[in-house]
Amino acid sequence: MASDTQAAPVSKTMLWTGHVICALLGLFLLFDGVMKLVKPDFVVKGTVELGYPESVILPLGIVLIACTVLYLIPRTSILGAILLTGYLGGAVATHVRAGEPFYFAVLFGVLVWGGLWLRDGRLRGLVPLRS
Repeated sequence: MASDTQAAPVSKTMLWTGHVICALLGLFLLFDGVMKLVKPDFVVKGTVELGYPESVILPLGIVLIACTVLYLIPRTSILGAILLTGYLGGAVATHVRAGEPFYFAVLFGVLVWGGLWLRDGRLRGLVPLRS
């Protein structure tokens, strides 16, 4: 199936920067998801302090790992970015409700899309930052 969207030209620097951002972000998110599966004391304590029951930690870990894997696979990266945006939006809402700083989750959302924009010409064609 042909696409109407042209892939924008990309420099090797942009491409590598995007790959590095996505890889580092993916490693951190996978680590976070695995920690939710393992459930060490500090994860349980932090989740309960944010107002969630301990029973939601495992499902959150599974969702985070699944979204991150989709993000890291080139063919499904845009779907993964959309799903991670929703996940991180929930993190922002949780921290706002708890009266805690939420900038970390916002920064991660920006990095999700920024890294993808740098590495994927199709996305740059859809969202040009200049004409």
